[in-house]
Amino acid sequence: MYGLAVHGLLVLHALSLLFYFSDFVSANRRIKRIGAGLLVFVWALLTGYLVWRLLKLDGPSDLTRYETMLFFVWLLVTISLAAGRIPRIEPFVFALNVVGFGVLAAVAAEGPSEAPLRLWDAGQYLLIVHISLALAAYALFTAAAVFSAMYLLLHRQLKSRSWNAVVRRMPSLETIDRCAFGAVLAGTPLLILSLAAAAATLLMARRAEWLADWKVFATMVAAAAYLIYIAARKRRRHPGMLTARWNLYAFCALLANSLIGAASRFHSWS
Repeated sequence: MYGLAVHGLLVLHALSLLFYFSDFVSANRRIKRIGAGLLVFVWALLTGYLVWRLLKLDGPSDLTRYETMLFFVWLLVTISLAAGRIPRIEPFVFALNVVGFGVLAAVAAEGPSEAPLRLWDAGQYLLIVHISLALAAYALFTAAAVFSAMYLLLHRQLKSRSWNAVVRRMPSLETIDRCAFGAVLAGTPLLILSLAAAAATLLMARRAEWLADWKVFATMVAAAAYLIYIAARKRRRHPGMLTARWNLYAFCALLANSLIGAASRFHSWS
C-alpha cells in the first residue's frame, strides 16, 4: 500500500501543480477547476493514508519522522487549499505546493521502515524523480526553441515577401507562437519541480551546502529566464520576434548549463 499510495500522490501532486501553473498564466477557469480538483483528491488520499498510518501506531512514542513529514505535507496542502479561495493567490498556492512536492518526494524515498534507508538508496530514488522531471522539461524546452526558430524564419520570409514552399507549409505565426508558449508553459513548472526534488536529495544526504553549487544557480537563472518569457508573452507588450528571441536565449542558457555540467559536483554527491 505504501508504494501505490505515496507514488500515486506524487503523480497527482505534480499534475495539480501543472494545472495551477497554467491557470496562473492563462486565467482559465476550467484548468483551475481541474487543478483544484486534483489537489483536493491529493488532500483526501493523503488524509486517509496519514490516518491509517497513525492508527497503526501503539502510541505517540512510536511516532517516527515518516509520519511527521507526511503531516507537514498535509498541512501545506491544507493551507494551499484554504488560501485558494482568496482572489489572485495562485502564485502562493503554486509555490507552497512546490515545497510540498519536494517534501513528499523525500518521504517517498525514505519509506516507512523503522530502520532508516541508506542515503544511497534514498538518493537513487530522488535522483530518478529529479532526472525524469528535468528530461521532460528539457524536451519541452527543445520543442519550444524549435517553434521559436520557426517563428523567426517565417517572420523574416514574410517580411521579405518570399513566398516559397517552406513558407507555404508552415503554420501561421500565431499558431507557432502559441505552440512555443504552450511548451514553455508546461516545461517551466517541470524544471522547478526538478529543482525541488534535487534540493530534497541534498537535504536528505545532509549536503545542504551543495545547494550553493553554481549549477543550481545556473538552473535557477534559466528558470527565471523562462518565467520572464512567459510574463512578456502573457502581457503581449513586446513584439512576437522579441519574445521568440528571448525564448531562444533562455534555451541556449539551459543548453550551456547542461554541456558544461561536468565542472560541477552537484550530480556526483552519491
